[in-house]
Amino acid sequence: MKFKYTIFYVDDVAASLKFYNQAFNIKTKMIHGENDYGELETGDCSLSFCSKNLMKNIGKETQNPNSKSPVFEIALETNDVSSAYEHAIKNGAKPISAPEHMPWGQDVAYVADLNDYLVEICSPIYQN
Repeated sequence: MKFKYTIFYVDDVAASLKFYNQAFNIKTKMIHGENDYGELETGDCSLSFCSKNLMKNIGKETQNPNSKSPVFEIALETNDVSSAYEHAIKNGAKPISAPEHMPWGQDVAYVADLNDYLVEICSPIYQN
């Protein structure tokens, strides 16, 4: 078995894809014709978006994310956390915590996306 995708439940799939295109320079892989489902080009494991309305229509109730009390986060890796953080903020991300160098050697910053999902922007973890 392999990990295939993570799905964020959102009000507007197209707006969410556009946000990630602009804030993080991640291209759209596909969007379903009805705009109820879409994926970003994120490698073997896709970051996907599904409309809350579609979930409701199939009998599932969704919850709203809250970046101040998250139950999970996604992490986007880059070699330049500060530039990526600033770029994300300029393109609509909400600042949560500025870039910081962690004791284990990784640079980490946090933002919230337009839906209030928590996004970690981090440098690679180098192992000795």
